[in-house]
Amino acid sequence: MRRAMTIIAVLLGLVLLGGGYWLYTPDKPRRALEATYAAPPSAFVEIAGVRLHLRDTGPRDAPAIIMLHGFGASLHTWEDWAALLEPNYRVIRMDLPGFGLTGADPTGDYTDARSIALLVALLDRLGLPRATFIGSSMGGRIAWAFAAAHPDRVAKLVLVSPDGFAGPGVEYGKPQKVSALMHVLPYTMPRSMLRANLAIAYADQARLTEATVQRTYDMMLASGVRSAIVARMGQVVLPDPLPLLRRLNMPTLLLWGDKDGMIPVSNAQDYLAALPNATLVVLPGIGHVPQEEAPQETIIPLRDFLAR
Repeated sequence: MRRAMTIIAVLLGLVLLGGGYWLYTPDKPRRALEATYAAPPSAFVEIAGVRLHLRDTGPRDAPAIIMLHGFGASLHTWEDWAALLEPNYRVIRMDLPGFGLTGADPTGDYTDARSIALLVALLDRLGLPRATFIGSSMGGRIAWAFAAAHPDRVAKLVLVSPDGFAGPGVEYGKPQKVSALMHVLPYTMPRSMLRANLAIAYADQARLTEATVQRTYDMMLASGVRSAIVARMGQVVLPDPLPLLRRLNMPTLLLWGDKDGMIPVSNAQDYLAALPNATLVVLPGIGHVPQEEAPQETIIPLRDFLAR
């Protein structure tokens, strides 16, 4: 995530140098975005004071799966996997607060603690005592943090290139610095800049479709999202993950593309060393978002793990 945001900041700087006032990018009308991207099975549900954009498909009596997307993404990142899983599972995915059609959290709180509280409220609302959690990147960090706080509510854990260990320039227990250039994000969002940032997540950039670029661009322009993203960046405080991960005894699957250009596969060893009951599957020729880049191939180890 940090590398992607650094690239965005650099590109925003270039925009400022060469752009001028005419590069101002306003938000798009929410009604139009919902008409395009929130057709059934989408629903909007009030959870913990947030109007949550949610999709809940599959048999209601089947084992439940909660899917948590990464930074800057939306529930749409999961749709190919969801279609393959929902014949046998209840598949629940949402736009996390500050992203997509959920939009800004009225509290202005984008900490992991707030996300965990919202997930508890969601499980209670849906009448689910337990579920399997699947999280990608930032969503992976939220998934394992939730499991550490509420292990009795997590049947299994799937972490797709998860965030959580500090990299260069990041200290545990301290807020991350937000560059001055990132504060320009709410005012300008060139589509070409976004496409360049998304391309980093793919090993085979030919698989990044224009439809995906347009959808992500539109989600970024939903009301309040860009300001929420800047706010979230300033609220990220990484705890030392080792004490938390070491107490996660539920079966855990690590899925990692060997061509991940955002969180390298070498980071998987940190997780394997800390998690008592984890298995790593390295995905050859795949980048940061296997669920989008190669859903048919990458669902295979996931489905095998869920069936065990």
